Amino acid sequence: MSSSQSPFADIAGTTFIKGHGTQNDFVLLADDDSALEMHPETIAQLADRRSGLGSDGVIRIVRSASSGIPGAQEQAEDGAEWFMDYYNHDGSLSEMCGNGVRVFAHVLATTGRVAADSREILVGTRDGIKTVRTVLNPALGKQTGDATASVEQTLPGSAADSWYMIDMGEWSLDDSEDVIVSTSGIEVPRPGMRVETGNPHTVVALAESAELESAELRDAPVLDPVPPQGSNVEYIVMEPARSDVAGGEGALRMRVFERGVGETRSCGTGACAAAIAAHHWAGPNSPLQWRVDVPGGQLRIGITPNEDGTRGSVTLSGPAVLVADGTIS
Repeated sequence: MSSSQSPFADIAGTTFIKGHGTQNDFVLLADDDSALEMHPETIAQLADRRSGLGSDGVIRIVRSASSGIPGAQEQAEDGAEWFMDYYNHDGSLSEMCGNGVRVFAHVLATTGRVAADSREILVGTRDGIKTVRTVLNPALGKQTGDATASVEQTLPGSAADSWYMIDMGEWSLDDSEDVIVSTSGIEVPRPGMRVETGNPHTVVALAESAELESAELRDAPVLDPVPPQGSNVEYIVMEPARSDVAGGEGALRMRVFERGVGETRSCGTGACAAAIAAHHWAGPNSPLQWRVDVPGGQLRIGITPNEDGTRGSVTLSGPAVLVADGTIS
C-alpha cells in the first residue's frame, strides 16, 4: 500500500456493523464469500479509537465453507454455516470471544443470514462450534434456577432484551501450580489460577473491592511463569451469594486485562473463567450458577463440573446490542 492510499484501501467498500456485548465492542465486516484479505495492520488501524472506527476486536462474517480457515469446512458440514473470524484490537488472531459470539449471532439474525425466529444458531469458531440460543433478559423475568437454562422467548424485543445463551463447550483448570501475577496498583504479587475456556486465562482473587478498584490495568500484568500462549488476566472479588434462586447463585465483580487488547469493559470467556475459579475455591457445594458484574454490565454463567472439579462444560448468557452500520470508505 503506498503512502497516498487510505489505510483501509484493502477493505474499501466493505459493509460493517458495530455492536457490543456488555460494552465489549466489535466491528463486524461482511465478507460472506471470503473475498477479503485480513491484514493485521489494517485490522489494528480499523480498531483504533482515534484513527479508525474503534473497537476491542474485529470480526469477519464469512461462510465456513468458503473461509479457507483450518477446520471450518468440517464445521460447515456439521451445520455451522457461518464462521466468526475473530481478531484482537492489535490485529492478532484469537481463538474465541464469548461476548463476540453473542453479537455475531445477533447480526446473523437481524441481517437475515439465519431465520429471525431461529431458536438455535450454530457458529463456527477456532475453538469449535458454539451453539447460541435466545433467552430472556433476567431482569424481565424470574430465573429458573437451572444453571444451564433460562426462559426462552420467541424473538428479541428491544435492544436491551436481546439476550443470548452460548454453550461455551469444555473448560479445564490447573490448580497444581500457581502463576504469580504482579499488577500495577496492587502492592503485593498475587497467585492466580490457570483456566482454559477456549482462551487462556489467569484468575486472581482479591480480598475487597478497594483492591479491585486500585488495580492499574493500563500496563500489562506480569506473569511468572509466562504462559506459552499468553493469557488474559481476570481480577475478581466474591460477593454474598443469593438464596432466592433455586440452588443458590454465586456473585462476583470482575475486571479484566485481555491479551492483545488491554483492559476491556467485559470479557465473556473471562467471566466464565472467573466463575469457574470462584466455584473451585468455594468448594464443590458452592453454587453452579453465577452472576458476574463487569464494568460494562452483567453476565450469567452456568457451570457443569466433572467429578474431580477440574474439567466440565459452561454456558454464558448476556446481551447483544447493535449501535451502527455503514460502509468502509
